[in-house]
Amino acid sequence: MAKKTLSIDQFYSPDAPFANEFRRLLVKIKKEGANQEVKSILFTSAMLSEGKSTICSLLGLTSARQNGLKTLIVDSDLRRPSIHKFFHLERTKGLTDILVDGFDTGEAIKKTKVEKLDVITSGTNYEHPAEIFDAESIGYMLDELKFYYDLILVDSAPLMPVSDPLLLSDKTDKVILVVKAGSTDREVVKQAKGILNNSNDKILGVILNNLNNSLPYYYDYQYYGYDYSPSKGTADSQVKLNPDKINKRKNRKFNKKPDSNQTKNIS
Repeated sequence: MAKKTLSIDQFYSPDAPFANEFRRLLVKIKKEGANQEVKSILFTSAMLSEGKSTICSLLGLTSARQNGLKTLIVDSDLRRPSIHKFFHLERTKGLTDILVDGFDTGEAIKKTKVEKLDVITSGTNYEHPAEIFDAESIGYMLDELKFYYDLILVDSAPLMPVSDPLLLSDKTDKVILVVKAGSTDREVVKQAKGILNNSNDKILGVILNNLNNSLPYYYDYQYYGYDYSPSKGTADSQVKLNPDKINKRKNRKFNKKPDSNQTKNIS
C-alpha cells in the first residue's frame, strides 16, 4: 500500500522562517489595495517546476489561518494541475466544469481543513485551455467571487511555454512571478517580465523561491521548447467547449453561494 502523503496544511507552520515572507507579502498586497482594488492575484513562473503552486498554496494558508481573510485558491493550471493534490481534494467538478459545462460555481467550491480557505480545483481534463481563458466568462466568474472572498489566488501555467497566464493576467488585479533560485536563467526571467509588462502593468512582485534550498523570499517590483502538453485523460473525461454556455456566464448567478459570514475587507 502506498504511503499517504501529508496535505500542505499539515506541514505548514506559522513559526517557520518562510512564513514571515508570506506575511510581508500580504502587507504589500494590503498597501496596494489602498490605491486600487487588489482581490485577485495570478501566480505564474517563467518555466516549469519553479514552485509557483506551492507558493500560491502557502500564501493562501497564511492569508486564511494567520490573517483571518476569507481566501479562495483557483487552480487554472489545466495542463499540470496540482492544487487538489496539495489539499487532498477531488480534482473533478472544478474550473473547467464551471466554464465549459455550466456547473454551478458555488457547488464547485471545495472546503479545505483550514477555516476560511476554499479551493476551486482544475476540474475535468480539457484539451485546449487557451480557449477557456480567452473567453470573458472566467473574468465574470472572478468578479462574482470577489463579493464572497477577501483574496482570490489563481495558480496558472508557466508563462514561456503557453499563453494561458498572459490571457488570465487581463482578468486578475495583479500578477506575482515565481522564480526558482539557481535554476532559472536570468535572461529568461527578464523575458517573462517583459512579456507581462508589454501586456499590462500588473506585476506586484517577484518571489525568489528555493533560496538556500528552503526559503522563499519576496522582492519588490523593481527587482528585478520543452514538453508541456496537457495531462492525459480517458476519452470520457475530456470536455468540449460550449460557446453558448460560456456566453451565458455573464448573466449567471450562484445557485449555492459561498459562506460570506465574517468576511473582512483586505483593503
